[in-house]
Amino acid sequence: MIRFVIALGALSFFSAAYAQDTGTKPATESETPAVATPDTANPSAPVPGENSFTEAQAKERIESKGYSEISGLTKGEDGIWNATAMKDGKPSTVKLDYQGNITETAK
Repeated sequence: MIRFVIALGALSFFSAAYAQDTGTKPATESETPAVATPDTANPSAPVPGENSFTEAQAKERIESKGYSEISGLTKGEDGIWNATAMKDGKPSTVKLDYQGNITETAK
């Protein structure tokens, strides 16, 4: 009986170790993943949707990605925050979607 319990425990241990994913994969779908991956941008960003970021939170998030001189920050009907900002001395149009993705286009 004890051998059976030990064997069952060892089997559980090895099967759990085998089931773990060792690598991170880039996002290829436009849906929000179940597990937060803050360093992975959604390839179809900006994604329209119900945005819960306040204006202050949106500005803070954009600033945290290295942008400065943020102006004209407004939330569109699609739920995407739009602003103009500077990064590396260059003006850009910046967008922040409900998933937290930040995209830019040169001005």
